[in-house]
Amino acid sequence: MDISNIRAQFPILTKKIYGHDLVYFDNAATTQKPQQVIDELVKYYTEENSNIHRGVHFLSQYATEKYEKCRTKVASFINAPQPETVIFTRGTTESINLVAESFGQAFINEGDEVLISALEHHSNIVPWQMICERKHAVLKVIPIDKNGDINIEMLPELITSKTKIVAIAHVSNALGTVCPVKEIIKLAHEKNVPVLVDGAQAISHIKVDVTDLDCDFYCFSGHKMYAPMGIGVLYGKKSWLDAMPPYQGGGEMIQHVTFEKTTYNVLPFKFEAGTPNVGDAMGLFKAMEFMESVGYEDIAAHESRLLDYCAERFNDLGYVSIIGTSAHKAGAISFLLKGIHPYDTGILLDKFSVAVRTGHHCAEPVMQFYGIPGTVRASFAIYNTLEEIDYMIASLQKVYSMLSI
Repeated sequence: MDISNIRAQFPILTKKIYGHDLVYFDNAATTQKPQQVIDELVKYYTEENSNIHRGVHFLSQYATEKYEKCRTKVASFINAPQPETVIFTRGTTESINLVAESFGQAFINEGDEVLISALEHHSNIVPWQMICERKHAVLKVIPIDKNGDINIEMLPELITSKTKIVAIAHVSNALGTVCPVKEIIKLAHEKNVPVLVDGAQAISHIKVDVTDLDCDFYCFSGHKMYAPMGIGVLYGKKSWLDAMPPYQGGGEMIQHVTFEKTTYNVLPFKFEAGTPNVGDAMGLFKAMEFMESVGYEDIAAHESRLLDYCAERFNDLGYVSIIGTSAHKAGAISFLLKGIHPYDTGILLDKFSVAVRTGHHCAEPVMQFYGIPGTVRASFAIYNTLEEIDYMIASLQKVYSMLSI
């Protein structure tokens, strides 16, 4: 695999900051965009812009066809059984909120239970808290161990007759832990409990097959996988989506409207009220093509090499603590410099043009579990290199020498 050729497709990687070449290790927050994605956005807004589905003119018909081809492409990309089980949203957060609100309205009642893990991003905590508070239901949490792994052996006793849904991250955004979602789904299904998987941090690192996983819902964001911001996906099994009420009201999600009664549209349109994000969906199409051109096996192998190498270099330093030492990780590594606040580390790394994320990473319960204010998180993508890790290590040595006095 020619990493230099891949890097050449990302124009932002040529940027210099404070006189240094950009080293972008904040990919868990958002990935950079290849030229083909950027070009597709420009093409749409310069040559094809039109609202879709209800127009009879050429541009509307053309844009509608391309938009629906993207839906079909997503279905193929994640091996969904039918394109209509792919719902376009603004991102993972909206996808989870859609399920929490719609599924919760239909199926969660007073005294029922929702089960999540202690690894979750706030986006897979707060929506469930909100529906539980409104419905007087109970939010239960699967604990984690010091390695940052879910205590899956506790799952059978945590799933009870009152459990209505399990919501679990595929990959932890804070620690990089790859969760055993297929095993969790199997255990939940043995008790007839559906499972939602937050795939925001998995979709760019792991080949996702929703049919093989047998998950009931799968959520992800385009901007985590080289696509534009503002486009995301909710996959749901048709039986659940058919049984759930609409999330929002407005245009497109209706069949007929009178002042007395409204009847709702078929899938997927029942959950896509209003004008959709057409241009960014087309960008998502090109991002999927980019990832397929590289190949998931090569992506996984390269990123695994980066993670292992980074961990080795951190261990060599002696004053770096890795937070979350699961044997199964993808995409990210969280760490602290001994005696130094993560914010200070991140601020100084920025002066060397190394972009990392600091703080609680929208996963405050994880930080509370470890008794720390936050971490420094370096997260990797297909365009990152071992040489960039070496540069970060050299920069960290300078940071430590300045702040450890």
